[in-house]
Amino acid sequence: MSVPTSTEKDRGRYLLLASLTLNLALAGVAGGLAVKHSSAAPLQPVAGIKQGVAYRFDRIAASLPANDARIMRAEFRADAVKLAAAETQVRLSEVAIRDSLRAQPFDPASVRAAMAENNEARDRFYQLVHDAVAAATAEMSPAGRETLADWPAQRGDKSVITQ
Repeated sequence: MSVPTSTEKDRGRYLLLASLTLNLALAGVAGGLAVKHSSAAPLQPVAGIKQGVAYRFDRIAASLPANDARIMRAEFRADAVKLAAAETQVRLSEVAIRDSLRAQPFDPASVRAAMAENNEARDRFYQLVHDAVAAATAEMSPAGRETLADWPAQRGDKSVITQ
């Protein structure tokens, strides 16, 4: 058996260092992907949607008395993942409609199916929104419920008919 020379020792050290570096990089990439894909629903706003459900709930809450606004925001936070997932399903079903309209050869049955799925997704989304608002209003003050009942008119929305 021969004794390793200093150049062989240096080469072994560099190989060990390179191996450790590659292993750390691989572990970092694997960990990042695991964290990214670990949630069932996207937690970040969907790209291209500037006025999603979180924005709308925040605008409603901003118009309420302070304590009622806290209640509305807390209810939204409790249901945020479900609401975001349902909103995403609505957006994806809208994409499916557009894709079926562009398909070659065109299939009217495919368009009808995509539109039916969009209606179902929208109904599920609205049901979740309504449940969240109903749960919040059950805890709100009468003044907060009155403000919520008049909410669009408070913003100066001219399309609301007042008596």
